[in-house]
Amino acid sequence: MELREIAMASRAWPFEEARKLVRRYQKAPPEKGHVLFETGYGPSGLPHIGTFGEVARTSMVRHAFSVLCDIPSRLICFSDDMDGLRKVPGNVPNREALAEDLNLPLSRVRDPFGTHESFAAHNNARLCAFLDRFGFDYEFASSTEYYRSGRFDAMLLRALERFDEIMAIMLPTLGPERRATYSPFLPISPKTGHVLQVPTLERNLARGTIVYAEPDGEKVEIPVTGGHVKMQWKPDWALRWAALGVDYEMSGKDLIDSVTQAAKICRALGCRPPESFTYELFLDGEGQKISKSKGNGLTIEEWLTYASPESLSYFMFQKPRTAKRLHWDVIPKAVDEYHQQLRAYPGQPPDKQLANPVWHIHEGHPPASDMEVSYSMLLNLASAAGAQDRETLWGFIRKYAPQANPENHPGLDAAVGHAIAYVRDHVLPNRVFRAPDARERKALEELRNRLAAYDGPAEAEALQTIVYAVGNEAGFDPLRDWFRALYEVLLGASQGPRFGGFIALYGVKETVALIDRALRGELVAAA
Repeated sequence: MELREIAMASRAWPFEEARKLVRRYQKAPPEKGHVLFETGYGPSGLPHIGTFGEVARTSMVRHAFSVLCDIPSRLICFSDDMDGLRKVPGNVPNREALAEDLNLPLSRVRDPFGTHESFAAHNNARLCAFLDRFGFDYEFASSTEYYRSGRFDAMLLRALERFDEIMAIMLPTLGPERRATYSPFLPISPKTGHVLQVPTLERNLARGTIVYAEPDGEKVEIPVTGGHVKMQWKPDWALRWAALGVDYEMSGKDLIDSVTQAAKICRALGCRPPESFTYELFLDGEGQKISKSKGNGLTIEEWLTYASPESLSYFMFQKPRTAKRLHWDVIPKAVDEYHQQLRAYPGQPPDKQLANPVWHIHEGHPPASDMEVSYSMLLNLASAAGAQDRETLWGFIRKYAPQANPENHPGLDAAVGHAIAYVRDHVLPNRVFRAPDARERKALEELRNRLAAYDGPAEAEALQTIVYAVGNEAGFDPLRDWFRALYEVLLGASQGPRFGGFIALYGVKETVALIDRALRGELVAAA
């Protein structure tokens, strides 16, 4: 069976999305000669990890479409940098100076970091830098450039012509106060440069102009073309779709109503709205929505300090319609599950391979995993050994997997560095050791003695059998209470690795010494 035929039946969500586009153009290809994917970003704050997620997921749908269809495609990452700055973000320097630029277009707001010509230029550069780091195939687009260059002029004139239709769509969605002052056109004041939210008093279709009143009461006539106005958010989205012929755009659950109204406006402009996909929002450690202006949640840089780019792509692939906490404690699970999928991929039939996240992450060509040791195990090893450098950790790994070294296992070596950073920042500061109770002490003494007398190979299963036997003989029921005691007493954590595997990696003698330290109370005292 050919790949395309298998892909047509795949239930992986990128293929389900791509089939929408196949159906969209099953009668005839697009007149513009390609299918256009778009992602949007508002540079009113520093780009966050959710922006990466939207580009990553859209790219996965785009690649799936390339398997299903021969029509060329493009991806535009659009920056809404002509929006007015409505509030000062809480996570930038020089906030007092930024407050002086409120209501200016973001492309004219000074850069609080002092590195670029504007705040938008700074944030746009940050956006492009991290998209480039991940190797995305995209084209950057600036709202300011598109408005000023005339790319939107024809559609702006059509919007002026169909002003009443747009108002009929928008007004029922607004409250009484907002209805009284609403206009789909936001003038850029010739006096102050501010993006004004004021009513449109007059329209002149022949001249392509509107009349509005400045805050001081003066009436001003300006053209709607050439960057003299920008559209309100929902009409602006629709204008972009219509002017560029956007075929596909995904957005968060918080924008469901915006998608609905923008689609209506796009049709009022005489164009077909794009296919859409609604994803759930990312939440921070406290369950709050992550925000550019708050700077809560993980940043791209933080994730990449502790794990590989591919693990982040894996996290983004998983269940996009389910809300997920985006906190540092999700990283180990994402890393280990990503490598589990890599190891499973070669032995899977084609239909299962197309459902495997790594197929979508690597555009059909996933590499082999070289993780001889799981990331979670590396974390526990680094924590127990107090490892603060790669060579210390590699000393343990070489005993467990003699064939492995940093040169022939670059992925594992990178994970070693990530694990050391993770343990330093998030494990060591939060470890809480406790003393064993009487039953736990007796069981730990028995485990210590059996390990001290053990002369077999350092194999995980054999050692796990010993750990199980000691727990059962000590009467732990359920047995997970025994393992929780091991983690809390020996590792200072409420959960941990498969303990036989930990002993095999850490070393039998080293584990005996660790138990001795715990029984003498040294771990609690040191903490």
